[in-house]
Amino acid sequence: MAAARSASFSDTLARHGLAQLERAETTTLQVNVGLRCDLACHHCHVEAGPKRTEAMGPELAARVLEVLARNAQLTTLDLTGGAPELNPHFRELVRGARALGRRVIDRCNLTVLFEPGQEDTAEFLAAEGVEIVASLPCYTPGNVDAQRGKRVYERSIAALRELNALGYAQPGSGLVLALVYNPLGPFLPAPQAQLEADYRRELGALGIRFDRLLTITNMPIARFARDLVRSGQHDAYLSLLVNHFNPATVPALMCRSTLSVAWDGSLYDCDFNQALALPLRGPRTLFELGDAGELAEIAIATGAHCFGCTAGAGSSCGGQLATA
Repeated sequence: MAAARSASFSDTLARHGLAQLERAETTTLQVNVGLRCDLACHHCHVEAGPKRTEAMGPELAARVLEVLARNAQLTTLDLTGGAPELNPHFRELVRGARALGRRVIDRCNLTVLFEPGQEDTAEFLAAEGVEIVASLPCYTPGNVDAQRGKRVYERSIAALRELNALGYAQPGSGLVLALVYNPLGPFLPAPQAQLEADYRRELGALGIRFDRLLTITNMPIARFARDLVRSGQHDAYLSLLVNHFNPATVPALMCRSTLSVAWDGSLYDCDFNQALALPLRGPRTLFELGDAGELAEIAIATGAHCFGCTAGAGSSCGGQLATA
């Protein structure tokens, strides 16, 4: 266990003959529009919840669209939170980015679609051609509710049915619906293809369609880290991640191509660094960013949490990175 606590990610890269991490071309602007959420999930690394009030304001929302307009290399706007739909500028960001021809991703928890004021959100997303990445950590109600709260599974299935009825995951619709799996405890995800087959079988029996499944490893930070400490499993979990370091995951790490923007405009290499307040080693806020091309070859801020993205088959906001 002591070896895991003292493990250095930088040293691990060097032992495998890998260069220290540097940013490549930045193609995705991932924006956390606020920490308010209708749920308070055990694994949430930004510690979002119903009582959080932090939210992106109008000036920063306008700046996001300005940066997209000035940087053609930023082809994707990835909106996250909290529940991003609860931010009053969410639709402004979606419409503006779509008008610029950008791919827009909404990281949706599904249950938010039934919150007051969100009655037409699903229709809005479909009309704008927004790609939905939806959290569903298991295909059984007991596991989902244990991690995310009472009746979350039931409401999630109802939301998926609504999205399917609007054309999501239907052949020829162009409306993409991905589901996200994360483990319910301190272990690595099973192979993504295997889990996707299981999800298709179980959800298909309910008449639910989706395009693909993304597997994401739980990061040993924030709420999940505190749960690990309370249960006496923190060191064992970190050892698991360190001992399953996979060098094949490194080229595809999301920190190399994603610029993470916090609700207050501060910049990070990824949303995990944002949660840990490890700032970008370049411009500190979105208002200071000019040409996104200038971010290339900047050293990436790393730490022990990076073993979470490089263990086994790897993990990113786009799912598995390599074969285990």
